[in-house]
Amino acid sequence: MLITALSLIGVLAVGGLATVLILQSRLDSNVERIADPFDGLPSRPPATERDEREDQPMTLLVLGSDSRISAGDPSQWEAGGQRTDTIMLIHLPAERDAAYVMSIPRDSWVEIPGHGTHKINAAFSLGGPALTVQTIEQLTGVRVDHFAMTDFESFTEVTDELGGVLITLRQDLRVGDRTLAAGEQHLMNGEEALTYVRQRMNLARGDFDRVQRQQAWFRAIFARMRNEQTLQNPTKSYPFLDSVTRSVAFDEAFDRDVMNDLVDRARNLGSVDISFFTVPIQGTGRSADGQSIVVLDEEPFDRLMAAVREDAVGEYLQEHPDDVDILPPVAP
Repeated sequence: MLITALSLIGVLAVGGLATVLILQSRLDSNVERIADPFDGLPSRPPATERDEREDQPMTLLVLGSDSRISAGDPSQWEAGGQRTDTIMLIHLPAERDAAYVMSIPRDSWVEIPGHGTHKINAAFSLGGPALTVQTIEQLTGVRVDHFAMTDFESFTEVTDELGGVLITLRQDLRVGDRTLAAGEQHLMNGEEALTYVRQRMNLARGDFDRVQRQQAWFRAIFARMRNEQTLQNPTKSYPFLDSVTRSVAFDEAFDRDVMNDLVDRARNLGSVDISFFTVPIQGTGRSADGQSIVVLDEEPFDRLMAAVREDAVGEYLQEHPDDVDILPPVAP
């Protein structure tokens, strides 16, 4: 996910050119490739028009699952058998000074091309990666540059490779026969972090709070990686990057050049430069057939997506801070 893209900077910190090329090759071979999800789409939003001499923004669509449907070959989906637990748009501006991680609730009630109105996470079940991309592009008007899939079970391994992540709890967390106390910061291992993001009971806002816990885990991974200088230590960096690249599948066009571009974009980013938030929503409701759904707040949602298309998300957040559900310092 985001961590994969940003952590590839470590490839440049482990030695000379020969070492870099060898490790790049090994890490690149770890990444599962998805048959081109953009091929054959009937229509697509236009690419951002900028001067050829200027850098281009990049937008990635990242899907996450609560189980290992994506650590193998996510192109081998079975109709009706797989839905995505997490949907994020990651926008990297042309200025290379920030990253914006936008969560779209999985129960958002949207039009899925050729299938009518459904929860947005049904798009993967109904048509795999290609239909998911088409659904997101139709909903947002944003052109997706790259597509990725991962799962939380794989990220337990990434967490353990880091030696755990620091997360502060607002309420007690029960993990097996252990209880992690509320009001304290805990160094969580992979199993504890997975329990944290999977918890559904006793969350005041249900899935909305669960989304923020997912965001908090990814934020904690990035913060731990930076603070512990994992990528500056060759004995730590390769095992970590090996675990990360084995946890994610990308579209076929996500090649070494794209990886190197992401490395350059991430070079100077710190934790404070990454914004996590949920897109504008009105709240929850019921569909005509009785399903519990999330209703997007259309006007501010469209305003946000216009800002993504115009590469002006930072300005949007400054002008409309109350439109989105921003991840607080301590997640629910």
